[in-house]
Amino acid sequence: MKMKWAGVMPATTTAFDEKLNVDHDFVARHAKWLIDNGCNGIVTPGSLGESATLSFEEKLAIWKTVIDAVGSRVPVVAAIASLSTAEAVRLAERAADAGCAGLMVLPPYVYKSDWREMKAHVEAVFRATKLSCMLYNNPVAYGTDYLPEQIRELTLEHENFEAVKESSTDVRRVTWIQELVGDRLAIFVGVDDAIVEGVVMGAVGWIAGLVNALPRESVDLFNYAMARDRERALRLYNWFLPLLRMDTVPKFVQLIKLVQQEVGMGNTRVRPPRLELAGAELDEALRTIRAALANKPKS
Repeated sequence: MKMKWAGVMPATTTAFDEKLNVDHDFVARHAKWLIDNGCNGIVTPGSLGESATLSFEEKLAIWKTVIDAVGSRVPVVAAIASLSTAEAVRLAERAADAGCAGLMVLPPYVYKSDWREMKAHVEAVFRATKLSCMLYNNPVAYGTDYLPEQIRELTLEHENFEAVKESSTDVRRVTWIQELVGDRLAIFVGVDDAIVEGVVMGAVGWIAGLVNALPRESVDLFNYAMARDRERALRLYNWFLPLLRMDTVPKFVQLIKLVQQEVGMGNTRVRPPRLELAGAELDEALRTIRAALANKPKS
């Protein structure tokens, strides 16, 4: 399937069974449900998908499951995250073999590289296949920042570099990148609580987190923002923000899975070193989630 970088693309959580093995039946059902509710693609398994706890073979198996479930309807994007450049390249090659339509390329985990090293890493992945590539820039989480000038440099050298997931939390980056590259790249918002602002500044897509639990509301919010329907966008956004902010904190995986459980689409199981929420932290999260769900506005 040809890659089209636009719209709402969930960065999906990874469901686990009681033994903490990947629950492929649920992964497939969840992906279908997201697409049935208007999402434009599936991105898996990234940070929200607990990629760092998944083996090489588990990632390949997840791609197969999702492609079998929805690959003829929407593009499936492989999140390429690895400690080493060599493994990232191998993952990219296998993602292409599996039938993924595109790659979302993360900087290397753990090591906070400089620009020369950052560039070498993503270039190796870009060159590994002919698949369309998105660069994932998240300086808050990864400690490395792909600046707009550096992003422009990559566009000049790699034809298959076609999109950016901008998660710096600074919506000015959207206009800055556009100033340098025009419409050469599709710019996506990568933090949930900046989506309306990002679209206003020119973003054309959203790699979303809370969409895992609330896809229809997420798609409606994005569409209202794209249509510049300020009244409906802000009414839905103001309701949604307490939940969307859960995407921007260290325990975002646990929190989003908790919202999924509360809406009846998932469970709270996570792989260590993550642990499920407990005590006062759990109580506070449940109060926020249940208050929001009890007061959901009509679209």
